[in-house]
Amino acid sequence: MRQVTDVDHPVVSVVLCTYNRSHLLTPALDALLRQGPDTPPYEVIVVDNNSADATRQVVEPFIASGIVRYAFEPSQGLSHARNHGLSIARADLIAFTDDDVRVTSTWIRSIVDTFAEHPDLDMVGGKVEPIWGDAPPPWLTESGDAPLALANFGDEAFRIGPRSSVLGARSTPDRDVCLIGANVAMRRRLFERAGNFSPKVQRVRDGIGSTEDYEFQLRALGLGSLAMYDPRIVVRAPVPRERLMKRYHRAWHSGHGRFYALMRDPSFERSSLGTLLGVPAHVYRSAIREAAAWVGNVVARRNAAAFAHELRLRFLCGFAAQRILQRI
Repeated sequence: MRQVTDVDHPVVSVVLCTYNRSHLLTPALDALLRQGPDTPPYEVIVVDNNSADATRQVVEPFIASGIVRYAFEPSQGLSHARNHGLSIARADLIAFTDDDVRVTSTWIRSIVDTFAEHPDLDMVGGKVEPIWGDAPPPWLTESGDAPLALANFGDEAFRIGPRSSVLGARSTPDRDVCLIGANVAMRRRLFERAGNFSPKVQRVRDGIGSTEDYEFQLRALGLGSLAMYDPRIVVRAPVPRERLMKRYHRAWHSGHGRFYALMRDPSFERSSLGTLLGVPAHVYRSAIREAAAWVGNVVARRNAAAFAHELRLRFLCGFAAQRILQRI
């Protein structure tokens, strides 16, 4: 374990939030403490989000490193936990990762380098690569990365602007790229401008499909902030067996639709035909189209294509159900 005697002035504060997953914390913290010798000073803040397991006991031995700090957040929810970590972070660069993630030995260094090379940036993120336990099923395509909390947008860095339009990149302006919380870092000034993570769209306990990362990114970019994807910033995450089951992906897309409805993304809300029961008309039209494609592919026994259309339909139905429920 790397010993650091002076972390009073860290360059990076890493916020790692956890809830009842103490069995995952040791390898995650080991990786965070295994940074290269040229790594700038940093701290790791483990935010215990009201866990009922051995989280505190697992973290305590790591505190002796001089890098790790423990904090307790009783209000349940990922946004509450992140905001707590943010409130006690001492660095101007604040990085977020998850309790099941293994960062690479150059992770901190790469974050600092990217910000140093691009002083106008407010947010950077990179790859979240899978650690497969079981072989991925044949129906799992790249569209399944989001439910697995994975991200790989290629081997070239690019900037991201408002509504995910890419500035100076080899990409189309409408490319939809979200830097996810397992591997993202921000300047403190971004939170001063855009505010904190929203509890309205947060994951609570073991919920799935939440949109706290995407909602914050859209809010920040809408205020003129700039983000960048840099493939040098790499972490790896195990993919549990249950996430390779179709039932998990069905539940994730339904939940994601409900959370997306709560976000009220202006670009998604626009509809030339207005709304019905609080749902933009294009959602109904898309749902009919996806349902038809789903049935057609089922009949033709194109199973992978049928499942992809089913998932998009579940997202749309989750969105509509949330909006209609809000009107009751």
